[in-house]
Amino acid sequence: MNSRHAHRAAKGGKNLYATSEDFCKLFKEDAQSLYLLSFLLTADHEKAERCFVKGLDACIEGNSVFQEWTNSWARRIIVSNALRMISLDPSPPSPGRRVSHSAGDLTSQRLPLPDAPFAGVLSLPDFDRFVYVLSLLEAYADQNCAVLLGVSHREVRETRRRAVQQVALSEKRAAARDVHVHDELPCDGAKQPEACGGLVDNNLDF
Repeated sequence: MNSRHAHRAAKGGKNLYATSEDFCKLFKEDAQSLYLLSFLLTADHEKAERCFVKGLDACIEGNSVFQEWTNSWARRIIVSNALRMISLDPSPPSPGRRVSHSAGDLTSQRLPLPDAPFAGVLSLPDFDRFVYVLSLLEAYADQNCAVLLGVSHREVRETRRRAVQQVALSEKRAAARDVHVHDELPCDGAKQPEACGGLVDNNLDF
């Protein structure tokens, strides 16, 4: 009896391994979270869709994964797909180097997800963005990040620090723009009681 069947027998025949149906259910119920991971890594909706679909295909091909690991396994597959799609350059960006994905560029795309909260992350250079997403959002250990990205622990730490600073700066600039736009909007309390600040009172779930 191999180890897989032994695990089944230990639970009275119950299959402890995830089936293709389990992964299909996961990708359906957690589609937004998994797609968001794909998008934050690729910073491109077309690539994110391919990354997501390939992730589902890979998960249902019969990998022996415990049921309780389905979510982490699916996310790991998506990370692997994104790494194959994006060529990463760990070199720090030069001062005059333009990031390929700016927050302004993103507004011209059809966005099925609320990108505004992630504009700072999406504006990072590819390598910095991968480090930020894996290290901070996915909580990968520095060692795991270093192995996946093929760099040293020190490069991971330095890149993370640089990325955090850049995201904070982007968010600060975005906040300043929002204040400027808000100050320029006409607000007639008599005719438009909710014209200004109306969104603040709405419980928008981003």
